[in-house]
Amino acid sequence: MSTAPSTLPSAEMTAIDNTGSETSNKLKVEPKPTPPPGKKFPCGACGAGLAFDPKAQALKCPYCGHEEKIPHSANDIVENSYEAYLQESRAGLKVTAGAELETKCQACGAVIMMDAKTVTQECPFCSAHLQSQPQSAEPFIEPSAVLPFKIDPNAARKTFQQWIGSRWFAPNDFKHLADLGKLAGMYVPFWTYDAMTFTFYTGQRGTYYYVTEAFDAIVNGKSVRQTRQVRRVKWMSKEGRVQNWFDDVLVVASKGLPTNYAEELAPWDLPQLVDFKSDYLSGFRTERYQVGLEEGFGRAKVLMQSEIEKLVRYDIGGDEQRIASMNTQYSGVTFKHILLPVWVSAYRYGGILHRILINGRTGEVQGSRPYSPWKVAGLVLLILAIIGLFALMQSGSH
Repeated sequence: MSTAPSTLPSAEMTAIDNTGSETSNKLKVEPKPTPPPGKKFPCGACGAGLAFDPKAQALKCPYCGHEEKIPHSANDIVENSYEAYLQESRAGLKVTAGAELETKCQACGAVIMMDAKTVTQECPFCSAHLQSQPQSAEPFIEPSAVLPFKIDPNAARKTFQQWIGSRWFAPNDFKHLADLGKLAGMYVPFWTYDAMTFTFYTGQRGTYYYVTEAFDAIVNGKSVRQTRQVRRVKWMSKEGRVQNWFDDVLVVASKGLPTNYAEELAPWDLPQLVDFKSDYLSGFRTERYQVGLEEGFGRAKVLMQSEIEKLVRYDIGGDEQRIASMNTQYSGVTFKHILLPVWVSAYRYGGILHRILINGRTGEVQGSRPYSPWKVAGLVLLILAIIGLFALMQSGSH
């Protein structure tokens, strides 16, 4: 890749700062170049655990000798087959005890799972009437872990009321429309993904330097010749490799919840996950994942790529960076299907659906609400009145 030409003669480039210290401060990152000691990855040949060997820079199976090579150039990048994970997961499909029935909401698409004794008439995600009768649940990848509810119904309602009370511009009847009696406890499906990434990049590093420029200015009615410092950028080609270990990249597997609100419920205390037992589902509803394993990994890659770009920019250094290409290999990919606790309320106002989500561990609230046009208009008029009064006082003082 050729370096972008400078706009100034090379003789004026003597003040170039090559320290890159400003960039180091702006792009401060904490990469995890290797997985934690003892971390195992599934062997694509025999299914045993591959171990990461820092010296060999490879993943090796101690049983069958299979080795997953670590790339040393962009030409070595290969796409890992995800079929092995899919085949393994298909072999382990089952119906979870306590969630033997399922019914699909025709309005929002959520698939709600329940035990054989539960009778439900409304979808907890959108409050629409569930037209289809519950049927036997289809086998699926059973959850491997769950975060039990920590916020009980009373605490959830109190948190909900506080959230409602803080909505200044909501209509006065907002509290009555958001029926607290319809607050439902849901175990929402998520995927988590672990992966070791190796990224080869090409780009350019930009370094600031300054030149003195003369210009004409008007001072006391006269034209005066003055000088000023003008910043320029020198670009240099750069290529290299970064690697990072990603642990528990969280992806929403629900289509019943608005993805943006569900993601904003974070952070989750994932270290407190416990082994899944159907007992945790008792008294709560559960949603079947609608985002599949492959689709979820595609979303996880997008999240990883954002972090990888930060690492690349940090590695390029300088004051500015241009990234021309990034080629990434994902090695040792593993996943978990987990259930996270969410309190859900849905209501309609003026024909528009609004949903409130409460993190069942921390009490974090996310959701939408209606706005009162009268309150908003009143605030605008008040601001205009204050501005007018201030302008009147200013004109009077002169």
